[in-house]
Amino acid sequence: MKHLYRLFYPPAWSIAAKISVALVSAALIPMSFTTSYNLRQSLERVKDGEYRKLELSATSIASRLDQLIIDIQRVLIQLSSDRNIVNFLAATTSREQEAFRPNLQQTLFNVFRSNPDFDAVFMLNSQGLCVAATDRQFIGQNYAFREYFHSSIRGEPYVSSILVGETTKRPGMFLSHPVRSLSGSIVGVMVLKIRGKDIREMVNTPVKGASQGYAFLIDQQGVIISHPDQSLLYHSLMSLPPDILKQVVADRRYGLEQIQSLDIPELKVMVKAKNPGHTTYRFPRQEMPRTVGYAPLGKQPWWVLGISQPKAQFTVPLQHLIWLHGSSVLVVGAITAVIALFLARKISRPIHALTGAAQALENDNFFDSHGLELHQNLRKVAHSQDDIGQLVRVFLQMTEQVKMRDQKLKMQVQELRIEIDETKRANQVAEITENEHFQQLQKKIQKLREHEVTISETETEFYQRLQTKVQSMKERVLNSEA
Repeated sequence: MKHLYRLFYPPAWSIAAKISVALVSAALIPMSFTTSYNLRQSLERVKDGEYRKLELSATSIASRLDQLIIDIQRVLIQLSSDRNIVNFLAATTSREQEAFRPNLQQTLFNVFRSNPDFDAVFMLNSQGLCVAATDRQFIGQNYAFREYFHSSIRGEPYVSSILVGETTKRPGMFLSHPVRSLSGSIVGVMVLKIRGKDIREMVNTPVKGASQGYAFLIDQQGVIISHPDQSLLYHSLMSLPPDILKQVVADRRYGLEQIQSLDIPELKVMVKAKNPGHTTYRFPRQEMPRTVGYAPLGKQPWWVLGISQPKAQFTVPLQHLIWLHGSSVLVVGAITAVIALFLARKISRPIHALTGAAQALENDNFFDSHGLELHQNLRKVAHSQDDIGQLVRVFLQMTEQVKMRDQKLKMQVQELRIEIDETKRANQVAEITENEHFQQLQKKIQKLREHEVTISETETEFYQRLQTKVQSMKERVLNSEA
């Protein structure tokens, strides 16, 4: 119990333990605060960097889509101003149209073959009826219900979402441009369809450095129009308002009667986002959270492309950074502890030697064979030029003075003891001779000396009897004093 008390009571610790703890604390406490601050700052920078990487990846893919749209719009502009197309749509009779049809079809097929991403090239008259196409399935179909027709017939170029074709049932993105006659009036609409499969392959390019990362694309309604998981296509991130849902179904935009909602409120920030950003979300029935970086397209500003990856993978650099900082603190702490223990032992060793020498000096065995080893150890430390060496030298000088004083004291005690014995004897004799009985006896002896000795007792017998009485009186006196 005593050792346990000393363990948890710092004032009872040894000097080596106190010095070690002080040195380690002096090194690690400031370092811990500094490391903690630097770690927080580094984590924030790494987080921002990882978010920025996702946003840049999303921006890069979005830029590729923008460039594809720009290139196709240029083709459409050239195609809409082609003389064969303009003359065909501007013709007022069927005979005139048939005269221009061979050159028109050749032009359409040349454009169609120029890019493998094209699914179809066709044109609509002013009523929305398809009058020429690279795919005969389109001819004769009326597409007046499509938004791309309504926009272009009003004179505006249009880029659709990835729609499910009403004729071919194949998904694709439709780009349209008005066709104007020589007088400037709009006589029809030129439409170019890009394969939805090729767009999705472009969007679903494997995300560099993310084994479980993928890209997806949403349109202006927040509906997923490209996703590696086909079961999620044409699902909305959030529930669509009833009026928008009714319009989408009436437009037959996705070829579905109902748009299911994934109900992911965290991804609401992506819908019609104007700037790149990031957020964290969780798919329904999935425990693993994911992080997404997103960026809007420039040519189709309401489209937003997102790159998603597991949050655990996103935090790998953060965990590595935490491990790096933690290991550095541990390594520095271990080195500091070793140095602290070495310095503490070096400092405490002469102190322990001084403590042992002081105890030996207290027990009066410092100058015998028991203290010889202590004396030699102190002599070694005394050569040091620091404060400990100075303290040891002062202690050794003190021990020499103590030794000299001890010897002198012993001599004085011996002399004092002799004087005390002589004084004691003198006092004892004085007590005997100065005793009243002894003085009375001396007076009697003197009187007896003055008188004559009786006849019946000789002088020798008288003196013997007198000495016997004196001796008995001395014994009584001594006994009474004892």
